[in-house]
Amino acid sequence: MAPEVFKRVDGMSAVAAQPSFEEERTKALQALLSCPTASIHTDKPAKDILQVQNTFPLPINDDLPGVYLCGYHSESSYGATSYLIVHPEGNIMVDSPRYTPRLVDKIEKLGGARYIFLTHIDDVADHRKWAERLKCERIIHLGDVVDITADVEWKLTGSGPWNIGNDFELIHTPGHTEGSVCLLYKPLKALFTGDHVAKSEYSDELNLFRMYSKQSVNLQLDSMRKLLDLDFEWYLPGHGYRIRYENVQAKNAAIESLLANYKN
Repeated sequence: MAPEVFKRVDGMSAVAAQPSFEEERTKALQALLSCPTASIHTDKPAKDILQVQNTFPLPINDDLPGVYLCGYHSESSYGATSYLIVHPEGNIMVDSPRYTPRLVDKIEKLGGARYIFLTHIDDVADHRKWAERLKCERIIHLGDVVDITADVEWKLTGSGPWNIGNDFELIHTPGHTEGSVCLLYKPLKALFTGDHVAKSEYSDELNLFRMYSKQSVNLQLDSMRKLLDLDFEWYLPGHGYRIRYENVQAKNAAIESLLANYKN
């Protein structure tokens, strides 16, 4: 969230530099509030912390109108990112952030949520609290239904695809988990990927999070091949860096490169 301030040092996150101007300071405080393990601190109480709290949810990009970062990442979701999509037919929360009253108030002012779409079992966090407060319907694939998701209202079955209205398509992408599902926001050409795929931390290559996959890599690669047929240019992952490709052809070239690397 604040790459100018926080870096990797010997595989760990660390403060590499103090914020040098106001925008960097705001980003650093947003990271402090969002840190899932409360590991970021200030020497003295930040007098403007309430003002920074009010910046959430954060707009992502001018080319993704109505798409926000919820912040307040949850330790129980391994720090995964949650998104809010504001849509005239009903807002969608993608995965669950930490349940925080101030964030609840801000999301309610944006219209609340009609659905909470849970990409997979790892990133459900405080979904029950959010659903109870927002009076919304939750969605998850049956393959990822366990005790903590047993009361989810909409359980997807089979291999899909499924639709939420005209603008959203759900694509079953097993491999990371049996019930991993991506959400395609068709008008914005944006794919919310959960833990299925993201940008590598150290290069522009795609990352499948192999060490965390609960199923076979071959199955996850088959799920990647499904993405070749989809019209999108953005990857919005639960972990890792967002990617925007110049066009669909560039997106497909990156997928083909990934598939070729695994063949080799």
